[in-house]
Amino acid sequence: MAKKRHRPLIKAKEAISLINQVMVMYDRPLLPFLIPLFLFAWALERWLLPFSNWVPLAAAVWATILYGRFQRRILIDDLNSKWERLVLFTAPTTPIEPCTWTNKLFMEIWPNYFEPKLSRSLFSTVERRLKNKRPKLIEKIELQELTLGSCPPSLGQNGVHWITAGDQPVLRMGFGWDTNEMSVMFSAKFGKPLVGTARIVINSVHIKGDLLLRPILDGQAVLYSFESAPEVRINVAFGGGNGQSLPSTEFPGVSSWLVKLLSETIAKLMVEPRRLCFTLPPVNLRKKPVSGTVSVTIKTATDLRSNNTRSNGNESPLKSSSGTHLQTVVEVEIGELMRKTSMGEGPDPTWNSTFNMVLHGESGSIKFTLYELDSAGVKFNYLTRCDIMMKYVEDDSTIFWGIGNNAGVVARHAEEAGKAVEMVLPFEDDNMGELAVRLVVKEWQYSDGSTSVNNPVVARPVHPSILGSPSDHTRTGRRLKVTVVEGRNLAIKEKSGRCDPYVKIHYGKAVYRTKVQSHTVNPVWNHSFELDEIAGGEYLKIKCFNSDRFSDDSIGSALVALDGIVEGTGRDVWVPLEKVNSGEIRLKVEFMKNEEADAKWSGARCGNRWVELVIIEAKDLVAADISGTSDPFVRVQYGNTKKQTKVVHKTLNPYWNQTLLFPDTGSKLALYVKDHNAVLPAVSIGHCIVEYDKLLLNQTSDRWIPLQGVKSGQIHVQITRRSPELEKKPEHESTTKAHMFSNQMRGVLKKLKGLVEEGDLDALSNALNEIESAEDAQEEYMDQLERERSLLISKIGELDHEINRTSSAPARLHF
Repeated sequence: MAKKRHRPLIKAKEAISLINQVMVMYDRPLLPFLIPLFLFAWALERWLLPFSNWVPLAAAVWATILYGRFQRRILIDDLNSKWERLVLFTAPTTPIEPCTWTNKLFMEIWPNYFEPKLSRSLFSTVERRLKNKRPKLIEKIELQELTLGSCPPSLGQNGVHWITAGDQPVLRMGFGWDTNEMSVMFSAKFGKPLVGTARIVINSVHIKGDLLLRPILDGQAVLYSFESAPEVRINVAFGGGNGQSLPSTEFPGVSSWLVKLLSETIAKLMVEPRRLCFTLPPVNLRKKPVSGTVSVTIKTATDLRSNNTRSNGNESPLKSSSGTHLQTVVEVEIGELMRKTSMGEGPDPTWNSTFNMVLHGESGSIKFTLYELDSAGVKFNYLTRCDIMMKYVEDDSTIFWGIGNNAGVVARHAEEAGKAVEMVLPFEDDNMGELAVRLVVKEWQYSDGSTSVNNPVVARPVHPSILGSPSDHTRTGRRLKVTVVEGRNLAIKEKSGRCDPYVKIHYGKAVYRTKVQSHTVNPVWNHSFELDEIAGGEYLKIKCFNSDRFSDDSIGSALVALDGIVEGTGRDVWVPLEKVNSGEIRLKVEFMKNEEADAKWSGARCGNRWVELVIIEAKDLVAADISGTSDPFVRVQYGNTKKQTKVVHKTLNPYWNQTLLFPDTGSKLALYVKDHNAVLPAVSIGHCIVEYDKLLLNQTSDRWIPLQGVKSGQIHVQITRRSPELEKKPEHESTTKAHMFSNQMRGVLKKLKGLVEEGDLDALSNALNEIESAEDAQEEYMDQLERERSLLISKIGELDHEINRTSSAPARLHF
């Protein structure tokens, strides 16, 4: 045992001794070792193998070994990266990762990119919806300002990670937006009983929730929604309509009402399982659709069950609550346009009903509602529903998506117009079966006049929308001709079982109507109306009524977009009626040159002398709006005559290039530059006097005039005193125009007499407006004749004086 205990010590001593020997050898000089090594190498090279043969071979072998190791290292790294990507792609979840760098980048690019872009988009969307859907108590509501402020939303404050919902990957992140720099200002004019004007400002918003992002269609789009209803708070202030200061009065209950309204809107649009779509097209054709025509075919349904069957837990779907076979219909709805299928029987009914529907805008929802016939065979009871969302993509395609099984996603992509897509969607209630539909986008109509199924027509410039003013009807100078041709399959009045239809046309403030066609659901009117086109994308509103002795019942209405129609062309379309189950109206719409406007323009030039004022532009105007800009226009006063230019929105350097004509009476010519407010009085931002009395005839003066009463601002004008020669006009033209006015008055009076007998107040109002317009035109024509008469008399007098002067003999001279 003693020997075994000393063995480790002996080995340790031997190891130390060996180390010492090595150190001693290391301290010795190397020359004694190098000399034998050199002699051995010399002998090897001299008698066995020369260096020139084996050294390159050894170097090649060594390089090959190193290159192989390098390639093996690259292959290993490549395989590791592919494996990591495969694991990442197939992993159902990922760890939570911070998102601070994304929010930092978002804060840097928000003020100059996202905020202006989103503000403009939201401004146009809100403006369009306020224009078409206005509360009844509000006569006019305008969106004056919409800015989102410099504080962007924050994304993923608590991290971002991927989860799996069903078989689909979902990106989950937090969303928070708490800002008091937002400014959304409305101006509202209330009707009875709340008479007056008010300004409404939303100045702070708080939204907090969890966002879910779902890539679909191999990355062609992303669906986004809130995981649950977000937390919403809004602060609203009110102010009077005549003040220039910001509203600051808060009314209790209004903010909570707006919070409820916004929360319900978000829940209907983008709270799970309802989702909105952000498209990712490879190309952008830069087209703006204004409407689309969609063909909807409701094919079949499977495994339908009645409410009574589900409540009793009975698995047999063959019987309804009345004990008979299940009888169902499906109602399809886009906006306010609704259509119903025929009756289907059993749990697996087949309809194959096709409807042509109209979608206003670039996106919308197609709603399918299932109804069950009750035991009495009279009333339809609601069973369930399902929705399909659709959206135009910038590469001229269309995406459809809906809610699938287990709150999943069913999505289809139609690459072009005319391509059909088929979808099978479960109804929203559990165990209520599935619905099979077929969808075809027949065409998209764009704002430049082109469509997605034909070659683009010659595009006309689209008039910019007037700042949120549905009643500020600026005329474009073109004439609109609308012909109500015929109708088909109109709804029948339930009380009397008869249909005596007529159509009302609403365009701006003008209202026209056709005659009543008795006892028919397929009337033929062929009634044409002519009206002046209104700028700002004004819709043509159609309302169809069933005439009755006591009160006329509405049997449908529709909106028709007029964008993109050029002069000399038109549209001949069947317009489906909304808010009813059947009915279409055939319309012909075309534009023509406004000859009446041209006559007025030429009549202004027929005086002896006139002053021609061209208001070209202005620069460095004073900012009158809160946003640091103005909406300038120029009001011109010449004696007792007042005229004004168009309004140029949101600029301090407007460009008008507008010509105004005045008879040369020597009156003072004053220019007043104003800031336009739709509800509030216009604000003065400068004025000036234009001197022209020292100008020679037909001489043009081009000048910049400083504005008075303000710190800065100049206006650029050109002024000319014109003296034209008398224009020779054929005698028959004057006679023809006089007969035209006379015939027009006679026709209107005959029409007025017939309307008095019918008792139609709306038509009587329109006829009186026509009489007033004809009288104005006749008065202007008489003024033109008076000017021409005065000019002719003056020319005759000059001619008589010249004849007398030249024909008289010279007097004798007496010396």
